[in-house]
Amino acid sequence: MEKKRKISIIGSTGSIGTQALEVIEKLSDKFEIIALAGGSNVELLEHQAKKFSPKYLCHNAKDKTPSGLSAEILHGEEGLEQICSNKENDIILVACSGKIGLKPTLKAIKNGIDIALANKETLVMAGDIVMQKACENGVKIIPVDSEHCAIHQCIKDIKQVDKLIITASGGPFLHKSREEMQKATVKEALSHPRWHMGKKITVDSATLMNKGLEIIEAHHLFGMDYDDIEVVVHPQSIVHSAIEYKDGSVIAQLGLPSMHIPIQYAISYPERFEGIKSKSFSFAEIARLDFEKPDFEKFPALNLAYHAGKTGGSATTCLNAANEEAVFAFLDGKITLCKIVDIVEKMLSEHKVIQNPSIDEIFEVDREVREKTQNNIRKFSN
Repeated sequence: MEKKRKISIIGSTGSIGTQALEVIEKLSDKFEIIALAGGSNVELLEHQAKKFSPKYLCHNAKDKTPSGLSAEILHGEEGLEQICSNKENDIILVACSGKIGLKPTLKAIKNGIDIALANKETLVMAGDIVMQKACENGVKIIPVDSEHCAIHQCIKDIKQVDKLIITASGGPFLHKSREEMQKATVKEALSHPRWHMGKKITVDSATLMNKGLEIIEAHHLFGMDYDDIEVVVHPQSIVHSAIEYKDGSVIAQLGLPSMHIPIQYAISYPERFEGIKSKSFSFAEIARLDFEKPDFEKFPALNLAYHAGKTGGSATTCLNAANEEAVFAFLDGKITLCKIVDIVEKMLSEHKVIQNPSIDEIFEVDREVREKTQNNIRKFSN
């Protein structure tokens, strides 16, 4: 009998985590779940535990405790680090959002456990440290984001690659004016034309900051200079990204817009299995693929991300923290959509960059920037 791959999921109750469990349910003969970690949604975590029988459950809801389960119950960051120290794991899917994903990822890397990475903040905040530690410990980091997963599938030898081409759907305001964006409601910003995602990442897609964060991720994952990472708008979201080799050949990865495919690729790598597919791909049914340059004036978040990435050091930590706080303020109705980038730009301009920051310095920068951003949000409030 084929040995099952042992996996833990950090962020099992979120969008990526729940879809990962759908993939694993389809491939139940290939995977064994060691641990599931959610946030405060204990009810969903309990339901998942009853279905998949993990050995460990971790949550951060102090006033709630899952009942009637055989799993050992863990709590908070300490619980996450315990899961990521368990060398029984073959791979850990880091599917949570926010800075909470960084320390568990580093703990897993220290213990030689491969990572399927869906947490943007890990590389945006501390990409240099994370990739260096992964190299030192012989750990594979397989990207879950559809764009980076596509690039990963296309690359045979990174030394022969001349350029990375990251596609962007353009979000809900691709064909809207800047004036319309300034008046955009939360509901309009959350109405993504192609993907169903969490609120924060959907707002980031509306401003194209999500693509900016992906540029920074790609730089760290594949070791490419920022000048060799290009963004192209592709509304159909069929070409998930591409690479151009030195001889001019362009290799792209295509597929219907479904996160099940990149999730399955990441946790199954280097093998491929027949799993969840929307339907067989048909060029004839797709019929046409459109591409255009992004409008950097309408979507200035892209320029900010390139600037922060090229500046390096703690600049990307500042970018990430300021953006996240501003997005939350928009979702709470405190600022307009376009104020998000204005606030991030202000925070970057005031930030004193630390080159080669330690993990402790990164978290301190994150804390300080969030505090200053919240103070500025009050000034920008409607």
